[in-house]
Amino acid sequence: MLKPHFSRFLAADPARLHFAAHSHHPWPDVSREAHLQYWDDSARHADRKWDRVFGETIPKAQRHLARMLGLSDPAQVAFAQNTHEFLQRIYSCFDKPGPLRVLSSSHEFHSFRRQTRRLVEAGHVQLEEVAGAPYEDFTERFVAAARQGPWDLVFVSHVFFDSAFVVRDIEAICEAAPANAVVVIDGYHAFCAMPVDLTRVHRRAFYLGGGYKYAMSGEAMGWLAVPPGCDLRPMNTGWFAAFSSLTGPQPAKVPYEPDGMRFWGATFDPCGVYRFNAAMDLLESTGTTPERIHAHSRMLQERFLEGLGKLALPQLSARHLALPREVPRGNFLVFDVDGAEATYGRLAAAHIAIDRRDRRLRFGFGVYHEASDVDRLLEALPRALSRP
Repeated sequence: MLKPHFSRFLAADPARLHFAAHSHHPWPDVSREAHLQYWDDSARHADRKWDRVFGETIPKAQRHLARMLGLSDPAQVAFAQNTHEFLQRIYSCFDKPGPLRVLSSSHEFHSFRRQTRRLVEAGHVQLEEVAGAPYEDFTERFVAAARQGPWDLVFVSHVFFDSAFVVRDIEAICEAAPANAVVVIDGYHAFCAMPVDLTRVHRRAFYLGGGYKYAMSGEAMGWLAVPPGCDLRPMNTGWFAAFSSLTGPQPAKVPYEPDGMRFWGATFDPCGVYRFNAAMDLLESTGTTPERIHAHSRMLQERFLEGLGKLALPQLSARHLALPREVPRGNFLVFDVDGAEATYGRLAAAHIAIDRRDRRLRFGFGVYHEASDVDRLLEALPRALSRP
């Protein structure tokens, strides 16, 4: 779709077969100019650069996100260095005796899983996890668990990182959660990979994402869509959360902004937001919608699976897929295999870039791929996997 727009990334290592769009997504050429623009702004304006950051760069990024997600108010989007920072801030909103009751899936990414399980160890959280399989009725089982409450926090990924399973009915999950529960949807593997419409749920749920994957803008670009009217007061807070009151007398009670700014932290590196705007401008100017991106990825995935069927490689076949082919999935394929570490090592030695999560090998497909790139991968796999 957009392969010519990634010329610098591709030219940096022409021999590399990069199929990790779901992990460190390549940055488009326009992001380099944006990166340099931030440097130039810093040199030109010094401390006054924040006027431009908060007056132009941040509002533009908020508008991009509101447009792509169906948010009613761009000002409800907060930014941070990473999504873990927001997770900590959300946990810090609770001020109650006894452990928090948390409902989640057993397939959440490490940023949530590690932090939450550590809180379980410390006695601060009681966690219930809903298994993914059988995937065909996951949503129904999760909704049933949500209704059993009372939960303080309901947290689930829109697309599971370890299988690419898509949770289709997030509306039903939001409706099933107790009225006083905080609901968070982790959209990191969904945003810019597939259509996401939060029109009917953005007033109920937080939606979490970042730039490292399909948003093509790298690190230091975590974002959080905060429900309008949210009056939570994170204890993990920074001076940006009361930006408008900095120059006046400080009230006795710690103040917060009335919009998404209340979930901001403190001084951060906005360079990722510059890159994000450049990447989103590219998508918008070329008419590259999430619908088209998802369709392109699925076409490449099917081409890859058809080719694997002809190759009949023992290490990789459709029967090793972590998710049945008929179940809706995101923009990557996951193979659950014996000897995953050795297989991954052979691929890496052959300059084939994918990633591994324990027994699972993940192959990602993105806008920087053409069908010929999949054919090159299929041609390279037999040689790579035959190595000792």
